[in-house]
Amino acid sequence: MDSSFYDSAVFTYLLLPGLIFFARILDVSIGTIRIVMVSKGHKLWAPILGFFEVLIWLIAITKIIQNLDNWVCYIAYGLGFAAGNYIGLLIEEKLAMGIVKLQIITRKEAGQLIENLKNAGYGVTYHHAQGANEKVSIIHSIIKRAEIKKVEEIIKTTNPKAFYSVEDVKFVNEGVFPLAKTRFHWRKGK
Repeated sequence: MDSSFYDSAVFTYLLLPGLIFFARILDVSIGTIRIVMVSKGHKLWAPILGFFEVLIWLIAITKIIQNLDNWVCYIAYGLGFAAGNYIGLLIEEKLAMGIVKLQIITRKEAGQLIENLKNAGYGVTYHHAQGANEKVSIIHSIIKRAEIKKVEEIIKTTNPKAFYSVEDVKFVNEGVFPLAKTRFHWRKGK
């Protein structure tokens, strides 16, 4: 390619900042997924993603340093970082990796909700407790993160006023998870 193209205004103020913008989206999105892999204990994927994240970042920062007088590159770098965070979170949400602990607190009799969760193939542990003002039932379940919406729908149709919280879980030893239409019991080491 002709060297005058690299000196042109189109390259300097449009193409180069655009490339920096997309490189930052890519490396920050990869970084977001890498952090999730680290938190979930994926020892193989985290370093592989980290390699590509840093490689892309080095290319982008090299172009910034080579063009220190081009303020449009700075803007593209910052916008790419912001967009990369957003896109990385969207990707992570779509992947829905891992498992979560679901805790449901209900003032209403919990028998039907427990039965509906069991019938859907979810393992439940429950007990009765004393809340601040009245007796409550507390239901615990460990579910696949991808199943949250399905379980939320069961809660909302059975007991729409139930309070529930979701926490990330790094590791489980045993569990009951739905598998197709049958119940799947998973026991590690047995």
